[in-house]
Amino acid sequence: MTKQLVETLAASKIYQDYERAFGEATGLPVALRTVDSWKLPLHGKRQENPFCAMLAGKSRSCAACLQTQQELSETATVEPKTVVCQVGLCDIAAPVRMGDKLIGFLTTGQVLAKAPTEAQFTRVAKLLTEWGVEGSPEKWRETYDQSLVLSVRQQESVGRLLGIFAEHLSMVSNQIVLQEQNAEPPVITRAKAYITEHQTEELSLEQVARSVHTSKFYFCKMFKKSTGVHFTDYLSRLRTERARNLLLNPNLRISEIAYEVGFQSLTHFNRVFKRILGQSPTTYRAQLLRS
Repeated sequence: MTKQLVETLAASKIYQDYERAFGEATGLPVALRTVDSWKLPLHGKRQENPFCAMLAGKSRSCAACLQTQQELSETATVEPKTVVCQVGLCDIAAPVRMGDKLIGFLTTGQVLAKAPTEAQFTRVAKLLTEWGVEGSPEKWRETYDQSLVLSVRQQESVGRLLGIFAEHLSMVSNQIVLQEQNAEPPVITRAKAYITEHQTEELSLEQVARSVHTSKFYFCKMFKKSTGVHFTDYLSRLRTERARNLLLNPNLRISEIAYEVGFQSLTHFNRVFKRILGQSPTTYRAQLLRS
């Protein structure tokens, strides 16, 4: 599910607009990848560093780049982090969450912290020779010198930009998951309408399947394939979205809101709300009232 969720976020308009604006403003590539992705996230992206693109063509140098991504996966779990790869280029990643679950990273980088010296490039050229990278040292140096140079302070600012957008993605990820997909089967469209109409009631998978005249097994399989989430998760997200709107009304008690949106117990409501949005209804409401 996590992979499909990240793919949904990456295909969303809000992410596509950010990716374009970030690239135009900074000249850097950016990518959204899953936590356990084992591929080079920036390869083939706009503004990819030509030197990194060259290294991606050889298995040994590619493996070294993947080690850098693995190190970012292990260190950037709470806040943006920067890692320097074996050839001296810096990569930056910021964690993206859905609720309290880490689902992926926003990644950018492929930059130098300062202009390369002869001694530094000599070490790089030695590595490239060991890795079997094609080309001459002169060509390598020419490509290496095309790398953008960002000071440590500038890299920290880029990390903060990534972190801000990662937090925003986390906030809107629930709405994005709930968006209807363009070419979904009519049976799923009818099922969603039925779920929306009856979301405040006790609602079972079997009941919804029956409303669209399909078997429970077939509907469960089709719904997951079309929406990327299971029926129970979809219903929980729909109810949580409605609860978010009701929390704007300070005159409604949280227990009233829980039952109003269809949860059968306050404990279950609190647990689901925190799982999806990363904080309790009480904390969420307090933040709304302060803003």
